[in-house]
Amino acid sequence: MRGTLSREIVDALLDAIPVELTVIDDRDRVVGWNSGRPRLFERAFEIMGRDVRTCHSEKSLGMLERMLREMKEGTRSSARFWYDEEREGAPRKVLVEYHALRDQTGRYVGCVEALLEIGSLCSLEGEKRTLD
Repeated sequence: MRGTLSREIVDALLDAIPVELTVIDDRDRVVGWNSGRPRLFERAFEIMGRDVRTCHSEKSLGMLERMLREMKEGTRSSARFWYDEEREGAPRKVLVEYHALRDQTGRYVGCVEALLEIGSLCSLEGEKRTLD
């Protein structure tokens, strides 16, 4: 990031963006998340410090393991998935992206998981260039 941002601005920025972020360190531990609303998935504070594998379903563990290994090896920088689900009687499409976090020397320091509900984006047509 360029410029100088105060902690207050960084916190406000992370909570204002319409993306749920979860940060995982280089030991695969959950170390933080933004708290903007509304949320796709609530996170209990008890997951802080836990292995990220405990937050995923059994059927996704193989992909998670491979992705983390490849990010640590430096052969992968990101991964993108999407799926359909129904929550509280309403269908939604969820985009999930993982991005490796690297220091200035390129050393893997963790990864960020970003979740976004994209159903309304999938139906966009034409252009919108006005403020409602």
